[in-house]
Amino acid sequence: MRFPEDVNDDVIKRLRRLEGQIRGVQRMVEEGQDCRDVITQLSACKAALDRVGYRLVVSGMRYCATEPDAVESGDAIDVEELERLFLKLS
Repeated sequence: MRFPEDVNDDVIKRLRRLEGQIRGVQRMVEEGQDCRDVITQLSACKAALDRVGYRLVVSGMRYCATEPDAVESGDAIDVEELERLFLKLS
């Protein structure tokens, strides 16, 4: 089962924003910016990436584990698999 369009759109938007943040960190390193500033921005990137992963796991719980279409088609993700996916993010 695929994620609904609104989830896909949100995740793509977040990833594009994150891509810009990563490019900003690259530029900071190339320009020799203060290491504290670089680490702070890198930390923000990591947090943003974590939020993307959590958004997908929550959507998985909401849509891939409970939607009747997913259950009927056999595409549903069981609770143990969702737990494994969630723990991969930590």
